[in-house]
Amino acid sequence: MGIAERKIEDANLLKAVAALTPDKIQQVVRSVTKGEAGARLAVYHETCMRCGMCAEACHFSLSHKGDPTYTPVGKMEQTMWRLLRTDGRVTPDEIYNMAQIAFTECNMCKRCVHFCPVGIDTGYIISLVRRICHLLGVVPMYILDTAHSHSATMNQMWVKEDEWIDSLMWQEDEARDEFPKLRIPLDKEGSDVLYSVIAPEPKFRTQLIYQAAAIMNQAGIDWTMPAGPGWDNSDMCMMTGNLEMMGRLKRAHYEMAQRLRVKRIVMGECGHAFRSVYDTGNRWLGFKDWPVPIVHSVEFFWELLTTGKIKIPQKFQKPVTIHDPCNITRGYGLMEKLREVVHMLCENVVEMTPNREHTICCCAGGGVINCGPPFKGTRVAGNKVKADVLAATGVEYVIAPCHNCHGGLEDIISHYKLGMHTKFIGDLIFELMEKPGAE
Repeated sequence: MGIAERKIEDANLLKAVAALTPDKIQQVVRSVTKGEAGARLAVYHETCMRCGMCAEACHFSLSHKGDPTYTPVGKMEQTMWRLLRTDGRVTPDEIYNMAQIAFTECNMCKRCVHFCPVGIDTGYIISLVRRICHLLGVVPMYILDTAHSHSATMNQMWVKEDEWIDSLMWQEDEARDEFPKLRIPLDKEGSDVLYSVIAPEPKFRTQLIYQAAAIMNQAGIDWTMPAGPGWDNSDMCMMTGNLEMMGRLKRAHYEMAQRLRVKRIVMGECGHAFRSVYDTGNRWLGFKDWPVPIVHSVEFFWELLTTGKIKIPQKFQKPVTIHDPCNITRGYGLMEKLREVVHMLCENVVEMTPNREHTICCCAGGGVINCGPPFKGTRVAGNKVKADVLAATGVEYVIAPCHNCHGGLEDIISHYKLGMHTKFIGDLIFELMEKPGAE
C-alpha cells in the first residue's frame, strides 16, 4: 500500500497545503537542500545504492513485511530523493504525503544506520524533510500545538509559571508526610545538582518529582530545581524542524543553570530531551562545548548506587526486561551503564533480542507520539515487531528510562494484550531503597 492509499486526514496538514504553490515549495526546498544541508546530504544522495538492506532495520518495515514503501530507502525515495530529483518542483499534495511519512512513519531512531553498508543516516535526512515541512507550515496539528506551547510558555504543556511552582510545592508537601526533613529547593545558587525534568511530569506524572526528591534527600545531594522559564528540558521544536525555537529553548536551559551557578545538570528519565541538550540544541547555537556539564539520570543513578549513597537492601525479585531508549543508547552509549543499574536493582533480568544499539524503537520517539490521535493506529500497527520481541521475554515488567518510550510501549502492550507493565528506574529505586528517617 502506497502513501497515497493510506493518507490520514489531519486538520493542519489539510489547511497548510491548501495555501502552497509549486513556486513556494521549490523556494523552501532549495533553501534547505542547497543552503542548510550542504555536502552531507549530497554525499548521502550520491552514495545510497537503493540496495534495501535497511529494510530489516526499521520496525515499520518489519511490521509491514512485503511493503517497500515502509523501508527506510522507500521513505527516502518518496521524500528527500524525490525532492532532489525534481529540484523541489513537487505538488502540494506530494508535500502532504511527505509530511505524513516524515512525521508519523519514521521515529528517526537511526537503527537503519547500523544496517546500511555505507552508513547513511536516514534519521538526519528525515529531519531535513521535517525542516522543509516546518518552513512550509505543513506540520501535524497536535505536535504543532506542542511546539507553539514551547514558543508561548517555554514548556510543552502550557504550564504557567505559578502552576509549575505550585506543583513543586505540592510534591514537597506530599513527600514531607513520609520524609519530614525533605525539601525541594528552588533556585538555590551554587548547588551541586540542578535537577531538570520534562513538562509532562508536573502535568501528568507528578509522582516522579516526589520520587526524585526522596532519592535526592536520602542520598544527601546538594540540589535545586529551577523556579522560572527554562525548567522544561523537552523539545518538540527539535522534532518539528523549528530549529530557531529549539535554539531559544536550549539557550534558556543553559542560561538558567549558569545563572544559578550549579556544578552540573542532571536530566530526568527522558531520551529526546537529553539529546536536544547535549547534542542538537547546543550545536545549533554554535557552542564549542556544554556551558554546564550534563548527565542523564541513568549515569546519575549509577553514581548513587555504586558510591553507596543509595543502598538497596533487597533487589526486585520478579523477572524484568530492559528497553534501550534510542537517544541514550544508539545516540549516547549508555547501554552498559543502564544494565549495571538494572542489575543492581533487579534479581532476574531477561534480555530482549535484539538489544543495546540494535534495540527496536518504542515507535513513540522522534515526536511521532506527539502527532496525536489521528496517527495512533499507525504507531501501533508499525510496531508489531516490538510487541513480538516483548512477548518473547515472558516477563511482566519492562524497565524503560524514557517518558516517550513508556507511552509507546504502553500503547503496544495494551493493543497486543501483552499483560506487561512499564517502570522507570526511579520507580524501582524509590520502591527498593533504604529510607532511614522516613515515617
